[in-house]
Amino acid sequence: MKTLSDIPFSVLDLAPICQGGTAAQSFRNTLDLAKRAEQWGYQRYWVAEHHGIPGVASAATAVLIGQIAAGTSAIRVGSGGIMLPNHAPLVIAEQFGTLAALFPGRIDLGLGRAPGGDHRTARALRRNFGADTFPQDLEELRGYFRPGGPGNGVHAVPGEGLDVPVWLLGSSDFSARLAAQLGLPFAFASHFAPDYMHEALALYRRYFEPSKTLAEPHVMVGVNAVAADTHDEAHRLFTSVQQAFLNLVRGTPGLLPPPVESMDGQWSPLERAHVERMTLCSAVGSPDVVQRGLEAIAESTGADELIVTGQIYDHAARLRSFELVAGTQRRNCGSE
Repeated sequence: MKTLSDIPFSVLDLAPICQGGTAAQSFRNTLDLAKRAEQWGYQRYWVAEHHGIPGVASAATAVLIGQIAAGTSAIRVGSGGIMLPNHAPLVIAEQFGTLAALFPGRIDLGLGRAPGGDHRTARALRRNFGADTFPQDLEELRGYFRPGGPGNGVHAVPGEGLDVPVWLLGSSDFSARLAAQLGLPFAFASHFAPDYMHEALALYRRYFEPSKTLAEPHVMVGVNAVAADTHDEAHRLFTSVQQAFLNLVRGTPGLLPPPVESMDGQWSPLERAHVERMTLCSAVGSPDVVQRGLEAIAESTGADELIVTGQIYDHAARLRSFELVAGTQRRNCGSE
């Protein structure tokens, strides 16, 4: 059985905009965290495409990836993910071809099937609204990276012939089956939609077909992780995450709120149950508690990698949390 010291940790960042803050400050914080994550031994730093959500600044994902990669030197940087239905495949091939040319060997392309926003925003993006052409678009996109292109007479420059690893992301069985069929690595969005995690991972492993890309199934699992020097402080910090999810449940997404001393009185019993279900895949507490939580998640999922997200209002506390989470690997192998 794998231990935490055997499993790479990565970071998933939504570039949160905090109440009282700005997108510009969010981007400075993101770059600061990425630089430190590199020092702390995280393997990847991914940002996610979302649209029309006041508290999420990572809408122009490829642009932000370039900024992060330019400000770091070794950590892999990528998308967790690009929402392919929003874009022409050629545009994504050119964007990530450009990134791969600028930062060779460091760029990941994680792809999702959801629009990353509401229906009005999806219509405003003007890309095949209402039509599910994800498998066809994926094949076209991957074709642009092959020497000679996809055979349609169109070429991605830059992009063609470059090595840009493609991951499929999902929260159901659709992308799990497709990733298995194509022999691609698969990342499950268990940090906000854990309901079908075990079923999707089982399907992916059961139907996986080896490819030139990947000989064996490779799974990354998303985890909310909030660590602090004390258990009580970590749970106080986690109330920002809980409030953010509560606002989503109510259909009123907003800026990332500051933590509160208690969620009592903040939600109804039904809302609490909904938020707790969405955040089931979480590890919150002191370093020992977070370590045990991550170990349990890794054991139950058989994950090959864990990608950690932590929406924490105070930047210094956020940095400390990711530092402590990284330390759980070293604690696990007995070097601390």
